[in-house]
Amino acid sequence: MAAVACACMVPTLFGNPAKEFLTDKEIELIQENHEISIRVKLYLDFAASRLKAAEQRLSGKESEAGDPFEFLAPEDMLDGYYRILESVMRNLDDAAQRADPQEESSILKALRSLKVSMESAFPELEILKKIAEEKDKEHLWNQVNKAIDISKGAHEGAVLGLARQPNPTARKPPSK
Repeated sequence: MAAVACACMVPTLFGNPAKEFLTDKEIELIQENHEISIRVKLYLDFAASRLKAAEQRLSGKESEAGDPFEFLAPEDMLDGYYRILESVMRNLDDAAQRADPQEESSILKALRSLKVSMESAFPELEILKKIAEEKDKEHLWNQVNKAIDISKGAHEGAVLGLARQPNPTARKPPSK
C-alpha cells in the first residue's frame, strides 16, 4: 500500500511529465524512418500543420471530429511547433556529430528542407502574431514570439550548415 501511495506522489513532487507534442501516428512515422532527411521532412510537415491549425482555429474555423488537434488550443499548437523545431535541431546536431560520410547528402537535404520550411513559416507566424495582437491574447502573442525566435535560429543554423558544405556542383580546377 505504501508503494502505491509513493507512486501516486512522485508525479506531484516532481511535476507531471511533459505532455506529448506529437500524435501517435506522427511518432510511428518518425520511428519508421531513420534517414535524417526523411525524419526532418516529417517533423517540418508536422510543425507546418500545427501553424495552419492554429491559424484556422483563431480565424473561427472549428476542427472536425477525429482531428488530432481537436482539443488543442492555438497556444498548445504553437508549443508543439516549438518543441518539434527543438527536435529537428537536436536530430540534425546528432547526425552532424556522427559525421558519417554516407549521411552527408541526407544531412544537406535536411538542411535545405529546414531552410525552405522556415522561410515559408515566417509569414504564417507573422499572421498569427497579428491575430494575437488584434485579439489581445498575451499568452498567444508570447508563444508566437517564442516560435519566431526558434524559427530564426533554425533558419540561421540551416544557412550556416549549408554554407560550411562544399558545393558539389563546383568544378575542381584542372591539375597540371
